[in-house]
Amino acid sequence: MSPARPPEGAHSLSEGKARSAKGASVSSTVLRAREVTRRFGGLVAVDRVSIDLQLGQVHAVIGTNGAGKSTLINVLSGELPATGGTVELRGQDITRWPQPRRARAGVGRSYQRTTVFPHFTVLENCRLAAQAHHQQPWAIWSSAGTCAVAVPAARDAASRAGLADVLDRPAAALSHGQRRQLEIAMCLATAPEVLLLDEPLAGMGAEETERMLALLGELKAGHAIALVEHDMDAVFRVADVITVMVNGAVLASGTPQAVRANPDVQAAYLGVEET
Repeated sequence: MSPARPPEGAHSLSEGKARSAKGASVSSTVLRAREVTRRFGGLVAVDRVSIDLQLGQVHAVIGTNGAGKSTLINVLSGELPATGGTVELRGQDITRWPQPRRARAGVGRSYQRTTVFPHFTVLENCRLAAQAHHQQPWAIWSSAGTCAVAVPAARDAASRAGLADVLDRPAAALSHGQRRQLEIAMCLATAPEVLLLDEPLAGMGAEETERMLALLGELKAGHAIALVEHDMDAVFRVADVITVMVNGAVLASGTPQAVRANPDVQAAYLGVEET
């Protein structure tokens, strides 16, 4: 059953967030997708997928290449429109909302490839993201570097992502792991409730992976996180819920223990030895 919609007169998502912060009784489900489908001509890339992203949880989506994981993230973020099904944010139907509107409403995402501005500093990258969220078109004569809203938000986001010591370092001078942290920091600068993270551990060494897993563990307290990842050791360490996709559809979903013990998952993805 979908969460109850706000009564008339209490329309905005920001108002809903304020009520939640004051202790109102609301569902912990932040983003809900039901029967979401995405077709490319005759190819069904996402096939009637239902998924709930809850506050305080890392929900991992796993599967082989071509299973539909990244396409699902693209649909949830609004980068691709759904062919069928619905997507709700805090009970409000956002199925037809484009990506910029979803981002302003609290849906942040990262990509498989790092998307930062290499010649800008860490602080400047985060400030640009914060400016996109806290738009002030009337302040055309003001210096962006002294913006009373964007600069503090950028500093806070960089600090939360573990980059407080490298604020003035150009993104091009960061390690691969730090650039991935910066991408998450840029998401945080937009004040999201939902984080859709597409392979944030790709290409990382053991030490960088540990830092990212620790960061995800800290961030889930205030966010609903969807994690697409191929590193199974990392997934089973950090995930609270795992959804397994095969050929665009959900094969199984549940706790890491339940998914690991599922014979269909073992046969299709995790691998079992023939007796």
